[in-house]
Amino acid sequence: MIEIRECDDYEAAKNLILEYSKIKGAEACFISLDRELSDLKGFYKEGALLLGYDDVNPIATIAIKKVDDNLAEAKRLYIKPEYRGNGYARPMLNAMLEKCRELKFKEVRFTTKPEVMSIGYALYRKMGFEELGNDNGTVSMCMLLE
Repeated sequence: MIEIRECDDYEAAKNLILEYSKIKGAEACFISLDRELSDLKGFYKEGALLLGYDDVNPIATIAIKKVDDNLAEAKRLYIKPEYRGNGYARPMLNAMLEKCRELKFKEVRFTTKPEVMSIGYALYRKMGFEELGNDNGTVSMCMLLE
């Protein structure tokens, strides 16, 4: 069982995001990584950074970055490899969607690379995210929250 809560351990979040940044093929998702990691709290101000815990261990992350009053960008869905296959991605995504609604966003968007993250991409489609476009293998997706 995964427990999801707002970030209370920025060092753990930083370590999870750094692990994620090392996935082969995902490098293009980390253009402003240094700036993001230097101030996670400020980077996700007016959004949220959520951590998933298995007992006391932080094992997953997902973030919400405010784009404007109506639009949020979901980022950094990552589950440590040894915890994958336990059904944790869906609760992480649902917690992110719930938080977006709580923050009064009307739409959430994100980008993914189906070639690198095929299981995640299939889950996004199953959960009702729609494709907006594909730019050289990087797919933009969205969900209306109302």
